[in-house]
Amino acid sequence: MEEQTLVLDVAMAPVRIVPWQEAIVWVFDRLVDVVDTYPRHIGTPNPRWAVEVPSIVRFLRPLPRRRVIKFSRSAVFARDRGRCQYCGRAVPRSEFTYDHVTPRSQGGRTCWENVAVACMPCNQRKGGRTPAAAGMHLLNSPVKPRHLPDFKASSIAWNRGMPDAWRDFLRSAVYWDGALEQDGP
Repeated sequence: MEEQTLVLDVAMAPVRIVPWQEAIVWVFDRLVDVVDTYPRHIGTPNPRWAVEVPSIVRFLRPLPRRRVIKFSRSAVFARDRGRCQYCGRAVPRSEFTYDHVTPRSQGGRTCWENVAVACMPCNQRKGGRTPAAAGMHLLNSPVKPRHLPDFKASSIAWNRGMPDAWRDFLRSAVYWDGALEQDGP
């Protein structure tokens, strides 16, 4: 498996996973600190100097906020806070679908104002109909956001095959960013 690098923000929270080559560039540009490395070195033109392959890096400064919000699945997921806009259920990123509120077969476009997060059961129940025709309603009308919420897309989950050094960072993120169960009457 090609080594990947876990990227942390200033607060040591997981942000994303990138190829190690990208992380090396950030190290040389002094944008990140290396938190952990793989037991492998990359040769350099200087035979007395080798670079360790980073397993985990941490940004030294807060990540800048993007001014232009790109229309993407990730942005729609963040705008809707990872919740189905029909039933309100939290949707894991791996099960996320986006729904055309007005179906494309009825002239609906793929745009901010016509796309919403939907869980598989709701998306299948709605099918190629409008929400009204399917007897469903949207919890929030889809709009183009002015900014995206600080939303970690249900964090990056630790999976078998990932480096053991990542485990504590990913478990911590799930602990701090995961939903708490509420006591009920």
